[in-house]
Amino acid sequence: MDMKIATAWIVMLAILVLAGGGCALQEDLVAVNNRVTAMDQRLSRQYKQVEADRTALKSKVGLFQEKQEKSDVAYRSKDADLHALLKDLREEIQQLRGQIDEGRYEARQRISSLTESEARQKERWENLEKRLKSDFDRIVRLEQYLGLEPSEKSFASKPQKAGPDKEKKGAKKTPDKLYAVAKQQFDRGEYDSARELFQAFVKKYPKSKNADNAQFWIGEVYYDEKWYEQAILEYEKVIDKYPNGNKVQSALLKQGFAFHQLGDTANAKLILRELVHKYPNSNEAKIAEKKLKTIE
Repeated sequence: MDMKIATAWIVMLAILVLAGGGCALQEDLVAVNNRVTAMDQRLSRQYKQVEADRTALKSKVGLFQEKQEKSDVAYRSKDADLHALLKDLREEIQQLRGQIDEGRYEARQRISSLTESEARQKERWENLEKRLKSDFDRIVRLEQYLGLEPSEKSFASKPQKAGPDKEKKGAKKTPDKLYAVAKQQFDRGEYDSARELFQAFVKKYPKSKNADNAQFWIGEVYYDEKWYEQAILEYEKVIDKYPNGNKVQSALLKQGFAFHQLGDTANAKLILRELVHKYPNSNEAKIAEKKLKTIE
């Protein structure tokens, strides 16, 4: 459209010049016409080039928009997948937490029942001791009545092992000495005397630096004696009374082992997993991981 207007104006200008001069030659008219034709062709070429450039640019913009749309779709798809994955992970973590809480509750219930069992057993032993003392007193009275040689002066004066008592008296000087003697008794396998000394240590020096160690060794005595229920209770005292001590990891590990010895695999795995979770860099955690592989 623009080229046609330009051509018309040029032709009109040429006519005016010819009309005004009245003497323009035919050659001049031809020359002007040639120039107009050349200009028209050049404008036509430029117009075509502009149209080609505009088409190419439009094509590039279209391709870019298409790629951008595909990229947006892919991003939205990945974002949706990520949100779905995170949601699944949160739900799985929540379920695991629920299982851990449930398992921990069951373990604590089991420990509580063991505590009640211990109390009942202690009561039975006390009643038995009272009955034995009563029977012994009757025997002494009968012996006196019959004029026989008394077998014992009294129930309470029954001979005891001289070794531990003698060592206990010597150990009363310092807490370290008492602890050292108790540990020696344990290392020698003299569990009864070792248990008595460790119990005396914990009772007399509950704030000592070795109090948690002594409590742990009490649990070890019961464990070595295969009295696993009582061992679990003693290990629990280490965890509850000395949470910042250096025997908590060991107590958790041996508590898990004790449950496994009792055939309670569920609580054994629960406690060993708790150990691995709370103290992942400890040696006890590495042992617990190996143990879990054998019981899972």
